[in-house]
Amino acid sequence: MKDYGTLSQAINKLKLEEGYEHDFNLLDEEIELKAKDETFGVEDFDVDKVLRFEGMSNPDDNAILYAITTSKGYKGVLVDGYGVSSGQVSKEMTKKLDLKDNRPIN
Repeated sequence: MKDYGTLSQAINKLKLEEGYEHDFNLLDEEIELKAKDETFGVEDFDVDKVLRFEGMSNPDDNAILYAITTSKGYKGVLVDGYGVSSGQVSKEMTKKLDLKDNRPIN
């Protein structure tokens, strides 16, 4: 298992070393790529990696980093405060980003 270090180090490694150059935003039923003015529904992207970061003393420091590839070939990252349970997203999006959904957690 590759050591990604801190959240900011992981974002940099994914962007610079692994080609996840874009930043995605989480919406209710899709993810948004503002740089390209496009959105992608749950059927239009794959979650390649899930990285969880836990704060040493403050639960507010918890975050989950998703490495995502869209159906159009855009690779990017999505950071969520502490997983899809922390926000209000559709059941489909929750299932797509679920940490237990047969993906390795790094």
